[in-house]
Amino acid sequence: MPPRTLVILGHPSNASFCSALADAYIHAAKAAGHEVRVLRLGELAFDPVLHHGYSQAQPLELDLLSAQCDILWANHLTFVFPVWWGGIPALMKGFIDRVFLSGFAFKYRAGKAFPDKLLQGRTAHLLVTLDTPPWYYRWFYRMPGIHQMRKTTLAFCGIKPVKTLQFGPVLGSTAAQRDKWLKQAGALIGKGSFHVHRQSRAVVRHDHQGDPSL
Repeated sequence: MPPRTLVILGHPSNASFCSALADAYIHAAKAAGHEVRVLRLGELAFDPVLHHGYSQAQPLELDLLSAQCDILWANHLTFVFPVWWGGIPALMKGFIDRVFLSGFAFKYRAGKAFPDKLLQGRTAHLLVTLDTPPWYYRWFYRMPGIHQMRKTTLAFCGIKPVKTLQFGPVLGSTAAQRDKWLKQAGALIGKGSFHVHRQSRAVVRHDHQGDPSL
């Protein structure tokens, strides 16, 4: 059975460099024989605000119900997103708040300190753009957005290993640099990366809110 890969574009714009990275990855995955589904969050119709927190259920929109089906179908998830203000975009955070719910992604049980991980058996890639140099984001900021995704979101639900590529600084990058990064995104598919436990050192860099190329 071929790998089933779900690509989730966390940047709201399809004209962004993140979107180009997602397209390069999708093309490489299909060429490698993967079954591929794609969620472009900017095209989905849903309220990203969890209005009552977790105190009461908030009905899921049709696009979110479909997204849950896609996540359950996949054995590999790839998130493509920019780092804004050190973390993930608001739209992507809202998507996670609304979709990765108790009973779907995890489940607490009486007498147990830690929840059941309901999405076990899946792996993930993170393709992350920055305007901060990746080394600076790692050593000075301690990568809060990446740790949020890898540890307190995906691993919490049982999704691991998670391999990360960082691309940047995107702001001020040349066409040749961006072309190189697009090739690196596609090359992830053929490197046994579904079983890599370390963060990639082939870093590329960061995104900027005000630049439509990101």
